This record gives sequence, structure tokens and C-alpha cells, in this order.
Amino acid sequence: MTKEKITRWDILDYLDNEKSIAAYLQVALDENNPAGLVGAIGDIVRARGINNMAEEIGVSREGLYKSFSGNRKPNIETVFNALDKLGMRITITPKPTANRKHKVKA
Repeated sequence: MTKEKITRWDILDYLDNEKSIAAYLQVALDENNPAGLVGAIGDIVRARGINNMAEEIGVSREGLYKSFSGNRKPNIETVFNALDKLGMRITITPKPTANRKHKVKA
């Protein structure tokens, strides 16, 4: 009997283009979980190279790693700086729900 080689699946292997990165971030946003979004950004930062990203953002490697490690809540400026350097932005759209509790007055 031959042994099959099993490789470990790693999301970082799939975050290699803007389309994949945008889809991954959109799923994180759709889950409405801030920690999940921070974790997704952290995955993308690591996939792009944490040293290069830290230099581009203007923070230390350790600081950037800690910001997106899941043990801290990064400030919104760090989140937006990381997204900007990744070539991404957040877009706001209304939720697709039939019955809204709060209506916006014009």
C-alpha cells in the first residue's frame, strides 16, 4: 500500500490576487464580526509579506503583527491604512432586508 502525501491547507496560499482578497474580505464583512474582519486583514497582510506591509504602512513589523494577531483590537486608522496599502476599500450598501426597523427620512 502506498502512502498518500497530505499537505496542510492554508488560506495564505489562495490570497495571491486582488479578486481573491476582495472576496475574502467581503465574506468577513458579511459575517458582521469585527474580529473576523481583523483576522482576515491579518491573513492578507501575512500573505503579502508582513515586513513589506509594515514598511509601506510605516509601522514596525512587530506592531503590525500584534495589531492583526487576534489578541488586540487595532484602531480604525491601522485598519484603513492596511486596506489602503492592500489596494482595498470598504464600500457601504444597504442590507438586503424586506422589513427595515428604521427608515431614513429624506
